[in-house]
This record gives sequence, C-alpha cells and structure tokens, in this order.
Amino acid sequence: MNADRMNMDAWTGRIDPEPDSLRWHQVIRPLDAADSPGVALIGFACDEGVRRNHGRPGAIAAPATIRKALAGLAWHRESPAYDAGNVACDNGDLDAAQARLAADIATLLAAGHFPVVLGGGHEVAYGSWQGLAAHLASTAADIPRIGIINFDAHFDLRDPAHVHSSGTPFAQIAHACADRGWPFRYACLGVSRAANTRALFRRAADLDVLVREDRDITPLSLERIGEDLDAFIATCDHVYLTIDLDVLPAGEAPGVSAPAPHGVPLALLEPLIERVRNSGKLRLADLAEHNPEFDIDSRTARVAARLIHLMTLNG
Repeated sequence: MNADRMNMDAWTGRIDPEPDSLRWHQVIRPLDAADSPGVALIGFACDEGVRRNHGRPGAIAAPATIRKALAGLAWHRESPAYDAGNVACDNGDLDAAQARLAADIATLLAAGHFPVVLGGGHEVAYGSWQGLAAHLASTAADIPRIGIINFDAHFDLRDPAHVHSSGTPFAQIAHACADRGWPFRYACLGVSRAANTRALFRRAADLDVLVREDRDITPLSLERIGEDLDAFIATCDHVYLTIDLDVLPAGEAPGVSAPAPHGVPLALLEPLIERVRNSGKLRLADLAEHNPEFDIDSRTARVAARLIHLMTLNG
C-alpha cells in the first residue's frame, strides 16, 4: 500500500451505555488489522486538480473532516470497516498521486474490500477508475463493462490534452477505455446547464452519456429517473459510484469547491444512491470536492458522512 498509515486517534466520539449502541469510531480498525473483507476507507489528500481548474483550493483537508463527521454515526453494518490511511499529492505531481491511489485501490479490491475514497478534488476519479480497471484487467475473463455513475453539477469532460485537472477525469477515462478497447459507459446526474458549456454537452452526447439535469430531478420524476438508472446499470458488469458534493444545493453543502445555486437536494439524491447500492454491482465509491475551509457548522462534512453510511449500509 502507498497510503500513509492513518493515526487512529482521529476516531473518537461518544460512547453510549446501552447494549448494541456502537458507533463507527468504536468499530473501525486500521487496515493492517484486517482479518476479513469489509469497507476500506482511503483518503485522497489532494486539490491540485482543483487549483489547475481555477477552483478554490482547500479540498486537500477533506479526508480528515469527513472521518471526524463519520466517527460519531451509529453503526448498522455486519461486516468490518478499516482505515487505509491517506494518499497525498506531493509537489503538485497529480499523475503520480493518482497512480499511487490506483495501486492501493487495486490492492484493496484484490483483498475483497469495498474501497470508499475520501477526496480531495474530483481528480480523484481518474485514480479511482484506474484502480478498478487494473483489478478487473487482471481478474476478468472478458472485457469488463464498467458503469460510471457520477452525481455532479459538472460533466468533468474537459479536453485533457493540455492539462489534467478536476475538470478532465471522465474525458481521461474515455480515452483510456478507447486505448484498451473497452466500452465507455458514463451516467452524469445533477448536471447544471448553467455551469457546463455547449461544447461539454456536445461531448457528452458524442460519448452517449446518460444525462439528467439538476432541474429535471424532482419528486415527481424521481421514480422515472430511478428506472433510467436501473436500465443503465443493467448494461454494466461493475459499477463505480462517484459523488461530487457540489451536486447538492449550496445551502445543504456550502463547503465545496464550486457551490451550486440550484443542485439536487439530499432527499432526492439518497433514493438514487440506494438503487446503485442495491444493484449488487457496486465495486468502488468516492466522494469529491468537499472544501472544509468554506463549510458552515460542518454541514458538508456531515452530508459526506451520511452518504458513506448510506452506501455501505447493506454490509
């Protein structure tokens, strides 16, 4: 593993006297104590991609604040959870940081764990996908059909020819799939038309991306969009879930690199994430763009922790 070992002293919180009242901080263990497969949290302490994309930096500190928010949540799992430490971006070398993250994710997957990556900017996505791709390339008998489901206000399909950033990961993945002869299956839900150029919408159309805009995700449309998501998942063998926290309204997630004036409320986001979780195909997940410097009352960190609790609830 390339990650720095996590100081487990960070996992603290209240202890209730009643039986069967455990919380995450009482159960989670360092990865080197793993004796059976479980959820493995790994931090990606990096916002180099955000800086290159002219966003507001600060997401480098997100893994620590998300862990703090998660520590006190109630424990409802059966299988264990582990902390695998952090991968840092040294000296602005984003490609190297993504490669280290990918190697660690491949190792975790080979050991039977469900990796959950705590970003970091959305440049985390290229490292996450590389790790899953490396694992499947060494284990899958056939060409793997990986479905990427991204809840995000942005496509992150900018042209990576000149610079790799938080705005390019899915274009990089599309190129990597083409190089491997693999299909590129990408769903982006919560897209803001105001925040994505016509060129990006055209690129998404050219790549046959499943697109649902933020304004289209409403209580009345939720079941239909869920069915669209189910149909997308049915065409995939494996699913990688990535959540950019700026998909949420700024009032619910103020501590992000690019706050959303509209967004998709948590109450509508959660049922869609549950469908992904319940598909039986989810192999890897990450959260991106939490920026603690701009958070208010830890709202965004708490949302991130709740989403981790939700996506790991069946274990």
